[in-house]
Amino acid sequence: MRGMEFMMGMENDPLIATIHHLMDFPEEVEKVVSTPARAYVRDRKAMASTPADVKEVPGALVFEIDMPGAKTGEIKVQVEDDHTLVVSGERRRAEDKEAKYQRMERRMGKFMRRFPLPEDANLEAITACFEEGVLTVRVEKKPPPEPKKAKTIEVKVGGSSEG
Repeated sequence: MRGMEFMMGMENDPLIATIHHLMDFPEEVEKVVSTPARAYVRDRKAMASTPADVKEVPGALVFEIDMPGAKTGEIKVQVEDDHTLVVSGERRRAEDKEAKYQRMERRMGKFMRRFPLPEDANLEAITACFEEGVLTVRVEKKPPPEPKKAKTIEVKVGGSSEG
């Protein structure tokens, strides 16, 4: 998790922004130049450009993920590898053949975030709600196991231990 903490504040760094800009290829070029290394870089870039807050509330973990401009149908929430929450999708720019963009600053394209879930996460009790550009995913926690009660053995007087 330390690497993730290190990267968290860097998405606004001018150097990182320049590197992201240099790595942005049109989708047609992306298909031709696609390699495992590019896929890794693309996934890392998608993760870094999707800000999220994670908070623990009584009985649950709550993930709040900014997704301005995304549509509900473009968002996927999944649990992989038994305990990894994955939020992914794609934001697309509306086509306007008559417009000539002077500046394109809004991030479009794929987005993804992965969050490890604790062992006590109830994978059957996950809800997701998208409102005003923010996706809120709530993962309920399983109640702690009840402490085992000591088994009481009846003590009989003067008999044998058999039957």
